[in-house]
Amino acid sequence: MTTKPSLTLVRRIKAPPAKVYAALTRPEQMSGWWGPHNTEVVHAEADPRIGGRFRVIMRATDGEQHDVSGVYREVEPDRKLVFSWAWITTPERESQVTISLRPIQDGTELTLLHEQFFDEAARDGHREGWSEALDRLERQFA
Repeated sequence: MTTKPSLTLVRRIKAPPAKVYAALTRPEQMSGWWGPHNTEVVHAEADPRIGGRFRVIMRATDGEQHDVSGVYREVEPDRKLVFSWAWITTPERESQVTISLRPIQDGTELTLLHEQFFDEAARDGHREGWSEALDRLERQFA
């Protein structure tokens, strides 16, 4: 069996895990950082409980809209989120995201694991998108 591509990103955020968790799960806070630099969130919803759903719609500066959603599979407040991930345009390419939060001396270490990508091109595109989104998240707490 071949393994599908995955990516892991680690960030140190200058805020306690509870505040980072809120930024990950409260739509009004998700709107401030979710997505690459060239996008703005036009709709965000989240129901962070096992079986609950999230959905984020972003609009790029060129007007193109991007719509992603998923279902929460694991929820440990202030510690861990695991959720499915699928774009509205390619729902058959569902992948999985795990975000772990660990308290550290000056805030939180966030580890994002996105796995089960369709191919390496999908992984590489998501690496860029997640990196830019996490840059934005870090800036919210700078």
